[in-house]
Amino acid sequence: MTDVLIVTGMAGAGKTTVLKTLEDMGWEVVDNVPLSLLARVVVAPDAHADAEAPRPIALGLGARTRDFDPDAVKRRVDQLREMDGVAVQFLFLDCSGRELARRYAETRRRHPLADDRPPSEGIAQERALLAPLRAWADRLIDTTRMKANDLAQQVRADFTRGPHGGTTLTVESFGFSRGLPVGADLVFDMRFLRNPHWDPALRPHNGRNADVAAYIAADPAYDEAVGRIEELLLLLVPRYHAEGKPYVTIAFGCTGGKHRSVHVAERVAGRLREGGFSPTITHRDLAAAPRDALEERPQGQ
Repeated sequence: MTDVLIVTGMAGAGKTTVLKTLEDMGWEVVDNVPLSLLARVVVAPDAHADAEAPRPIALGLGARTRDFDPDAVKRRVDQLREMDGVAVQFLFLDCSGRELARRYAETRRRHPLADDRPPSEGIAQERALLAPLRAWADRLIDTTRMKANDLAQQVRADFTRGPHGGTTLTVESFGFSRGLPVGADLVFDMRFLRNPHWDPALRPHNGRNADVAAYIAADPAYDEAVGRIEELLLLLVPRYHAEGKPYVTIAFGCTGGKHRSVHVAERVAGRLREGGFSPTITHRDLAAAPRDALEERPQGQ
């Protein structure tokens, strides 16, 4: 059975946050899908089709979606619900007009239906347009008093699948030279691995880069050390869940927080997903500029 979540609602109410959170949880996410392609996206081959269960799919729709029309949305969703092996939910995100206007003023973005008019006019027009979908939705989330993090936590609580849905799991990378992360439950020091910062060709890149990853993985200690960390976490995280711990943060640190810690955090998060968990990845110092003074130069260089 393939779970499909249709996400729509007022522009500025948090659709991007919902879709990004679902993506971090392992969902396949497609935003602004033309209505005529909804069914085709749902039945498209999944790269993880050999997995025990197919990945759930989240589809974002909004006023900017090509050929968007509330009645057409209803028809297309009803067609999806008639398909064998597909379970569809419809999520509507709402927010008060005053709060939406404040958000648009704060970000200085134009409302998609306002053109050169005040955002309040576009908000009113969109609310009238989407009223049928709001009334028709299976699930309604009002984000008026929610921050982005609050909404992300709500999504994790409502849509995490599997036995570990009650625990919000975060995998974080950071640089020791910029301080320890606040609130980390487990901290692993990756500074024993060789440092790509001192390779001029790799220094401008980060741990997500394939060449950087290969350089780190070539360290003789890498396979055994990281493998043991993964096995330890697969043992510990279910125990945290069994004890009712709502949040678990696993932090990986290196000197600057751009290379070794980022790569290992990405690898371990992938291993945790394979183990049935849905970690969120954050890279605290990824955007920080590399500085020789913060790095530990290897002996002999």
